[in-house]
This record gives sequence, structure tokens and C-alpha cells, in this order.
Amino acid sequence: MADGTALTKWADPDFTADGTRRAAVGLKQLETLWFNTGTLCNIECVNCYIESSPTNDRLVYLTPEDVAPYLAEAKEMGTREIGFTGGEPMMNKDIIRILEMTLEHEFETLVLTNAMKPLMRPRVQEGLLNLKERFGSQLTLRISLDHYSKELHEKERGKDTYQPALDGMQWLAENGFTLTAAGRTCWGEDEAEARQGYKKVFDSIGVQIDVNNPEALVLFPEMNDGGDPPEITVECWGILNKKPSDIMCASSRMVVRHKGAGRAEVQACTLLAYDQQFNLGGSLKEASQPVKLNHPHCATFCVLGGGSCS
Repeated sequence: MADGTALTKWADPDFTADGTRRAAVGLKQLETLWFNTGTLCNIECVNCYIESSPTNDRLVYLTPEDVAPYLAEAKEMGTREIGFTGGEPMMNKDIIRILEMTLEHEFETLVLTNAMKPLMRPRVQEGLLNLKERFGSQLTLRISLDHYSKELHEKERGKDTYQPALDGMQWLAENGFTLTAAGRTCWGEDEAEARQGYKKVFDSIGVQIDVNNPEALVLFPEMNDGGDPPEITVECWGILNKKPSDIMCASSRMVVRHKGAGRAEVQACTLLAYDQQFNLGGSLKEASQPVKLNHPHCATFCVLGGGSCS
């Protein structure tokens, strides 16, 4: 820092540990607004970035009343896409109504799901079929399949999670839903090999996903809390030949409701739901402020990893 005070990594929102000005990202356009429907999940993954589990309710279920004002505000801001993540969104009892509201506002709508038991409940299936009939390809479901092999998928997601996910994907495909998929790149294999592995699995269950399209099959960089990534400085943009506008927080925000909070609030990023330095306020207008890249995930996932949830 200018006054010579020593810092540790990630300690100061404006300066890195060596006193260099920290990089920040301004909101260019709110292209995607995410809603975290709640952190409860039917499974517990080894490296879940948000620590979702059958017992984690640090982010409580959003209600239609929570969601409605943000949809109206996003419409005014020209937002193109609304995304839903969790936890497992299909566990939220209001998910069908919330999706209906979103689709009625004419947003492109993306739901991240593990396609397991919560999705396969008759009430949820009936609701999804109704939405598909009314809104068609305006609704997309992205299925989390961490690896195309049962062994590695279940290494991350736990025993008996692979076949139920494929069963859910197959049901969705058979009923004409628009599908994409998401995996991980932590297995040390060639990307082209991985994409062909997914293709064989999808072909075997009648799922049509273009595995060579990185938007249709997203392979996310891994985030390891035990790692020690470099802090991102203003100079890094030139060194890495990247632009702030390439980073996820230049085009997205996430609405959450923290347990015990009196209202829903806006976090800067889908990856940083609990860190209060990334809590940007109660409205999208408030949350339009620049985001300082003061977290390891900013470096590992977004800047160096090139990842984006949208």
C-alpha cells in the first residue's frame, strides 16, 4: 500500500499483498440474473463450491414474493436470461411457480439441476411438462454430470448418483425439453477425449447435446480451497491478454436470501454466496457497482480458469 502497511493475501479490497492495485470489474450489462433457490440439496458433493447438502440451509428457499421485484427490475434493465441454481432447485416447493413467473416475463430461463429424485417427483414432472408445453425452448435445463464415467462422477457426487442422473436426463429428452450439460475438468484428461466420452453416454440414452459446443457442454475449471492462486492486479489484464468485460461479474449477479435475513439480497457472483464483502445490496440498481476481485475464486475460476456459470 501507499502508506507502507504490510498486507496478507485477500485482506484488502483495494490492494494485493504486495501493495499493488487490485483489479476490479464493472457491470457492463446485466445479461444474466441468477437466483439461488436455496442451498439444501439431496446429495453432498466433495467439492461443491457452495457446500450444498441435505442439511445446509444457510441460503433459505426463495419464494415467489422474493423473486417478483427482481424480475421486474431485470426486465427494465434489459436482462436477457434468468438462471436458477442451488442447492437443488427442484427441492424448492415453489420452483414451478417461480419458473412460470420468469417465463411469463419472456426471459430465457436456465435451470441447473442434478436431474435426480427431486426432479422426478410426479408433481414436479407435471409442472415441468406444463411449462414446456407453454414455453417450449424458452426453458433450458442444464444437467450436472461431473464425468461421463460412473466411477469418476460418483467419486465427486457419491454412491448411486450416476444412473439416477442419466434416468432424469433421459426422461427430459424423451419429453422434448431443451437440455445442456455441465462437467468438470479436474480429471487430467484431454478435453477432446472428455467430450467424446460424454457423446457416447448421451447417444446411449437418446440425449441430443452438441458436445463440441462449449455452451451446450460446459466443462468447468475446478476450485480448490486448498490452493494458493495469485491475486489479480490491474496489470494482469494486459499480462493475461484478458479484458474485465470477459469476467462473469461484468454481466451477471445472483439473488439470495441468507438464513435469518429479512429480505433477499444481491451477491456479486454465483460462487460467493456467503462472503459479505460481495453482498451488493437489496436491489439490482444498488448491485450495479464494480466488483473488486478480492477472493481466490476470482482468480482460480474466473480470470485464470476462464469459467462462467452463464
